[in-house]
Amino acid sequence: MLRLTWVQPEDLLGHELRQAALDGREAGVIAARWQAAGGQDAPLRAGASPQPASRYLRLLAKDLLDELADLPSSRADQEPTDLAGIRALCPNWPGGTHPAATPAPAAYEAAWLGRAVGCLLGKPVEKLPLEAIRRLAGATGNWPLDTYFTAQGVPPDLLTAHPWNRRSAPTSLAENIDGMPEDDDLNYPLLNLLLLRRHGKAFTTFDVATLWLEELPAGRTFTAERVACRNLLLGLEPPHTARHRNPFREWIGALIRADVHGWTNPGDPASAAEQAHRDATLTHTANGVYAAMFTAATIAAATTGTHDVHACLHTGLTVVPSGSRLATAVRHAIRLARTTPDFDTVVDELHAIHAPAHHWVHAIPNTALIAAALTHANGDFTGSICKAVSGGWDTDSNGATAGSIAALLAGTPAALPDRWTAPLKNRLATSVGDFDGTGFDTLAHLTHTLTLTHALPLDRTPVEAPRP
Repeated sequence: MLRLTWVQPEDLLGHELRQAALDGREAGVIAARWQAAGGQDAPLRAGASPQPASRYLRLLAKDLLDELADLPSSRADQEPTDLAGIRALCPNWPGGTHPAATPAPAAYEAAWLGRAVGCLLGKPVEKLPLEAIRRLAGATGNWPLDTYFTAQGVPPDLLTAHPWNRRSAPTSLAENIDGMPEDDDLNYPLLNLLLLRRHGKAFTTFDVATLWLEELPAGRTFTAERVACRNLLLGLEPPHTARHRNPFREWIGALIRADVHGWTNPGDPASAAEQAHRDATLTHTANGVYAAMFTAATIAAATTGTHDVHACLHTGLTVVPSGSRLATAVRHAIRLARTTPDFDTVVDELHAIHAPAHHWVHAIPNTALIAAALTHANGDFTGSICKAVSGGWDTDSNGATAGSIAALLAGTPAALPDRWTAPLKNRLATSVGDFDGTGFDTLAHLTHTLTLTHALPLDRTPVEAPRP
């Protein structure tokens, strides 16, 4: 039997119960019914449980998912998803800013390379527990982390206990790197280049949905993005695509799509955040959307070349509701990173706080870790990506976002050490559009051109409004 990850009702139910506990829905009765029927907890790391559920359990899971969706949330007023509601809870929302000059193509090339390098660094250890990451790197003298992972010199018993990510090891260990392999952390920025090329900055959430149906292979999607694609094929429209049987709506997927929105709104964090919001609400709600807005606004500040990483992160927080769980977690992570000399100690505290309640792909702990890594490294490129990846959780996504921001602050590919960029050979693989084999210099010029070409007034039509 085909075990399709991230969409099977019996696997979604456990994740939805966990999400209910996070967003203030009282789901104890529903959880008891599921357990009494023989239902299992959600898979800890994989996208599907190893054995298929009975027909009865699958039908029950569907019913319970719908019942969970109807439960009221005690955090609904503090954590809205609509843009007007978000802005109302952001007392320092950026206003009166004047867009900065478009960065030179070299800055965009650095940002693309930084995103790819950080992603590549984290790929072999994605899904591995924190202790495994530390032991695998330490076994080759690469701790604190300072370069790509390698299997050379790792004791066989350690690899047996903690094998590399199965899909990534053949392309992402130091001895195997030959260009940038395909990854969703690069696919989504490529999709957003297509989005801006076709629709400009006035795109709607419906435009994002149509582009995905035309250009994004379903097998290259995961978690909330896969559920949203399923919902689109069921005939659902945004923003309901983000809510229907989607327990991943506060996970990291929208964050990894945010870079292009920041890159193409230099010096204008408000527009970057609003653009990210229209993208994110196809698949995410509340904190999942805030993570994308925070990232886009942080990057928009970084594109000016006039702010350090601390000012950029501060700007990112201005577009996140101040009482939300995401804002609270990011502020704590930044304070911790500023006052704790040893980054392993920072990571241990973040894990102690967030790991018991959150899945390893949830947006809240991962965004907090990215902010902590950038802060502790003071924006240095190598320090930022290595700290982000060494902190565990969604290692490739965290490395990618930290790398994009830190490389943009560096300003030019020449500022990035050759040991990171040379193995990429100015080439990335992808199944998106006609981008397979494209060079990062070419992507930089396209990003630069789109920033200049599509500097259009923002269409502020609510994403909930149906298309005429």
